[in-house]
Amino acid sequence: MTTSSGTDETPTSTPAPGRPEPAVDFIRAKVIDDNASGRFGGRVQTRFPPEPNGFLHIGHAKAIGTNFGIAEEFGGTCKLRFDDTNPETEEQSYVDAIQDDIAWLGYEPDEVVYASDYFEQLYAWAEELIGKGLAYVDDQDADTISAQRGGFGQPGVESPYRDRPVEESLDLFRRMRAGEFAEGQRVLRARIDMQSENMQLRDPILYRIRRAHHVRTGDTWTIYPTYDWAHGQSDAVEGVTHSLCTLEFSDHRALYDWCLDHLDLPGDQPEQTEYARLSLTHTVLSKRKLRQLVEEGLVDGWDDPRMPTLRGLRRRGYPPAAIRAFVDRIGLARTNSVHDIELLESFVRTELNRCAPRRMAVLRPLKLIITNWPEPSSDEHEVLVEAVNNPEDATASTRQVPFTGELWIEQDDFKLDPPPKYYRLTLGREVRLRAGFYITATDVVTDDAGNVVEVHATYDPESAGGSTPDGRKVRSTIHWVSAAHAVDGTVHLYDRLFTDPHPGADGSDPIACFNPRSRETLTGAKLEPALATVTPGQVVQFERLGYFASDLDDRRVFHRTVGLRDEWANIQKRAAKQGKQRGR
Repeated sequence: MTTSSGTDETPTSTPAPGRPEPAVDFIRAKVIDDNASGRFGGRVQTRFPPEPNGFLHIGHAKAIGTNFGIAEEFGGTCKLRFDDTNPETEEQSYVDAIQDDIAWLGYEPDEVVYASDYFEQLYAWAEELIGKGLAYVDDQDADTISAQRGGFGQPGVESPYRDRPVEESLDLFRRMRAGEFAEGQRVLRARIDMQSENMQLRDPILYRIRRAHHVRTGDTWTIYPTYDWAHGQSDAVEGVTHSLCTLEFSDHRALYDWCLDHLDLPGDQPEQTEYARLSLTHTVLSKRKLRQLVEEGLVDGWDDPRMPTLRGLRRRGYPPAAIRAFVDRIGLARTNSVHDIELLESFVRTELNRCAPRRMAVLRPLKLIITNWPEPSSDEHEVLVEAVNNPEDATASTRQVPFTGELWIEQDDFKLDPPPKYYRLTLGREVRLRAGFYITATDVVTDDAGNVVEVHATYDPESAGGSTPDGRKVRSTIHWVSAAHAVDGTVHLYDRLFTDPHPGADGSDPIACFNPRSRETLTGAKLEPALATVTPGQVVQFERLGYFASDLDDRRVFHRTVGLRDEWANIQKRAAKQGKQRGR
C-alpha cells in the first residue's frame, strides 16, 4: 500500500522566514484556530519526548520534524524531554546519541529536560489524587490486575483494595517510596471506571516499585511513575500547549485528560492530538525487533548502514536535508498508511544529485591495455584529462584525472559475445572513455577457463575530451581508472534488509523474511586518486554506478547510499499505466 501525500486539506500556516511554506495538514489548522481564538494566549509550545532506551530510527524523524517544525513555523518553542521513567533499560549513551541525532537532522531544542526532573511534583500530585479518593494502593500482583481488567466486550473486575481508606493508601504509598516493600508487592492505581469501554480507564497503574539504579537520580527513588502518569503532567509542568503523539496513543488521550482534569495545574491544560506514524515498505521499526537483529548478529550494530536507525542512515550517507524533505512531503494524516521506501530514496537521490561530487571507481576490475599508447619513455605516456566535478553545480569546477595506457574498466563493460542491444565495449566496437579518448577493442587475453582477463584496444589520439575532428559519435561511454594511479578500496552494496515489502504484516515474525543477501562486499575495487582524500562520511557519485558514502571510521571503505535509477518514478509510471488500463 502506498500513499502520495497523506495530508488533509486545511488553511495554511505562516512559514518562518527563510523556510518554504509547510504542507497543509489538520494539526497546523488546529494551531491556527487556537491562535486565532486566543487559546494558550497565542503560545505554541511542543516537545519531543523519547525514552532513552535505544537509538532513534526513521520513524522518530517524523516526530522530530513535526514537533520542532511546527514550533518553528508558529514562532514557538520545542523542548527535548527524556522520558526516563524505566531505570532498568535507560542509559546515558542513549541520551547522548539521541541529542547527537537531533542535531544531525538540523534541529536544536530550546531546552533539554527530563521526566525525572519532575519526580517530586509527580509524587505530590499522586498523593493529591489519593487524598481525593481517586487513587489507591493495590496489593495484587501484575498478572491478577491484568486479568481483572477484562477485555473488549468483557467486564472488568474491581480490585478488593479499590475501596481501601484514603489514610491507609496514603500511608502505604509513602512506605512504598521509603523502600519498605519488594518489587511487585504493591502498585498505585487510579480509581476511574472498571467498566469503561476504554481499557485505559480501567483503574490504570500510576506507580510501581522498581529497585534499580537510575542514570540521573541514582538510588533516591524506589518507585517510578508509568508513562501515562508522567506524560501529561510533564507537559503541564513545562507549559506545553500542543502535545503531539502518534495514533497508538489515541486510546490514552482520555486518561491523559482525566489525570490533568483532577489536578491543580500551574498553567494552561495541554491538549493531546494524534497523527499517523511513519511506516515504510521493506522496513521494521519495532525497537524490539531491531534489537533482535543486533543481538543475533544479523547486522553489525545499531549503526549498520542497512538499519533504519538515524545512525545507520547517517553511516550510509543519507543527507539530513533529504530526510527532512521526505517528512515534509508525506505530511500529517489521521490514518496510518505505508509509504514506499523508494519515495524516501528519491529524496536522497535528488539531494545528492545536487551536491555530491562525481568521481570514477571500478568495482569489478578488468584490465584494459591501449596498445598504441605512447611508450613509457614518452612525455605523453601519462596525461591529465579534465573531468567535471558536478554538472548540476555551476560552482563545482573540474578536476584533473591521470590517464595512462593501462586502465581498469568494469567487467560488465566488455562482452566477448555481446547480447542484443549491448552497446558497450566488444571486439571491433568503438566506445568513449569518460573525459578521455575513443577506443576500439582489438583483442583479449583469457585464462584456462576461457574467462577474459585482459582487453587490448587502440585509441584515437584526436579524440581527447570525447570529441573527434570528423564529428563521429559512439553509442556508449564507460568509466575507467588508471591502473598506475588506482587506490584500492572496499565497497559495500546493499539490498533490502527484508525481502517482504510488508514484513510481519500478516502476523508472522518479520525476522523470518530477513534478507541474508542484503549486503555484498567487494574488496578489490579500484578508485581514482581523488577518492583517497575524501572526508569521513562524505558522499560522492561513482559515475554510472550510484552514490557512495565513505565510512565514518575508514575512508577507503564506501557504502552505496542509493543507485542512480529513480525507482520511485518507475513506480509512479506503472501506477499511472495500471490506472489507465482500469479506466478502459
